Amino acid sequence: MSGLTLTRPASLDELDGTPLAGGTELVPLLRDGLLRTDVVADVRELLPRGIDGDAVGAGTTLAELERSADVPEALREACRLAASPQIRAMGTIGGNLLQATRCWYWRLDYPCFLHGGDRCHAREGEHREHAIFAVEPCASAHPSDPAAALLALGATVETTSRRFSLAELYRLPTEDDRNLTTLAPGELILRLEVERPDASVYLKAMDRRRYAFPLVGVAAARYGDETRLALAGVAPTPWRLATASDLDAATPLPGTAYKFEIARALVRRALDAVS
Repeated sequence: MSGLTLTRPASLDELDGTPLAGGTELVPLLRDGLLRTDVVADVRELLPRGIDGDAVGAGTTLAELERSADVPEALREACRLAASPQIRAMGTIGGNLLQATRCWYWRLDYPCFLHGGDRCHAREGEHREHAIFAVEPCASAHPSDPAAALLALGATVETTSRRFSLAELYRLPTEDDRNLTTLAPGELILRLEVERPDASVYLKAMDRRRYAFPLVGVAAARYGDETRLALAGVAPTPWRLATASDLDAATPLPGTAYKFEIARALVRRALDAVS
């Protein structure tokens, strides 16, 4: 991280460099050499923050969301379970949605598929915490709890250049494009709009009782007779299920087969909770 220049642009139009908000994602990536940049731009004062009706500013912290009675229960619980109190007090919802994988091969800078290599090291190596859906060409698991909750809640994303559904924020990697999001260079998330459900819940299985990344997270949101389901920790992106039976399409690796049983149990509990 030596040699970095920190700037404080007066507006987003003057943004030049890698944006920094809460820093709970960016700083570790810089420290570990997984992200390389010469300029970091502090945008904390430029991002919308707070809750206004159905709109949530991207600069709103997870702690603010978990405390707000104006936020659906699934999102509040996902934020509460996402991290330690210190991280929740700093981390923003916009940054949380853009978390990089916790795959240790990627974190150790192996020449894996996401780093431009020709194979997924986890598929042939240790992969207990990896995916059960879309395991090729990369078996990483998306770590964001709030992303799964927002996917079930039908959130809409507003960026500096466009509006689209949260589902369109994410993409599976291909040979031609190894990115896991559809954001263009320099495009920032500004706000999220969340549809208010009749009932919602977020349930999570993790290795520790608190403050661990999801082995499996399940969000359910009921809108009248329709119930939407989304999962964390089971695919390279947050994963939407049209119905509970869609779990049968999972293709787990040998070391992740246990996640299928956890997901099935949590989906059943989540559906019961919102019925």
